[in-house]
Amino acid sequence: MTVHATSMQQRHAAQAVIEELLGDPSHLLERGPIARIFGRTPLSSSGLAWYRGAQGEIAVGRMLESLPAGWTVFHALPVGTREADIDHLVVGPGGVFTINTKHHRGKPIWVANRTLMVSWQRQPHIRNAEHEAARVTKLVHTRLGLTGRVHPVVAIHGASRLVVRERPDLVTVLEARRLRRWLLDRPVQFGPDDLARIVGLVDDPGTWRTVASAPCERMLARFDALDGEVRTAATRRSLWSLGGLVAGTAAAIALAPPLLSAVITSVATSLIPG
Repeated sequence: MTVHATSMQQRHAAQAVIEELLGDPSHLLERGPIARIFGRTPLSSSGLAWYRGAQGEIAVGRMLESLPAGWTVFHALPVGTREADIDHLVVGPGGVFTINTKHHRGKPIWVANRTLMVSWQRQPHIRNAEHEAARVTKLVHTRLGLTGRVHPVVAIHGASRLVVRERPDLVTVLEARRLRRWLLDRPVQFGPDDLARIVGLVDDPGTWRTVASAPCERMLARFDALDGEVRTAATRRSLWSLGGLVAGTAAAIALAPPLLSAVITSVATSLIPG
């Protein structure tokens, strides 16, 4: 069931990602009772990528929702003619910010100007962030006649480390956990009247691609259930691995005395003159 939005603030963090994850059967795996017992994941390789993307957007969304009064946060804004969306758009005294969230769990990130590499593989995160901000900048200039640019941000969630050798000219790349403080430290750019106009424009579903919808409660409940299954499967795999390690260690301990005795006997026998 799709509920059409009357306000873009109704949209949920990671909504577009969740809709893709749950809407394409290829992202999910059928599991029998034995597979469940042994902790087989319910996600295919493509599903895992979408799932981790949703995790990152939800985590950043929670951080942004804690911004103080005067700041307005939007999630999963549909743009363009395809299935693209802006992960988060933040409007506040310090300006307008498009935030592209990337979840790279346990991977190193290296940045130098417009080059961003994940585990030494170049990724288009900076270019994509620039395009998102340019879209919204044009929108604000054309519809409202306001000057100034929308600031693009790439928020990295879960990386093992983030090294910025040279800061990009237009895009801010930072760890997601630093995002809230960074936003609040921005100098004042807009007064209350301009902020209200910008929020009104962004909040209007007519501003965006017509497929914009409010989150279906059933969809969110399905994702929560899937999230629980993924976590349970991971726990079971860990327990089976731990059980195997414990069993192996116990077997080694049990076999150690006979083996040691056999080695000593063999050595002693070899030393006895024939």
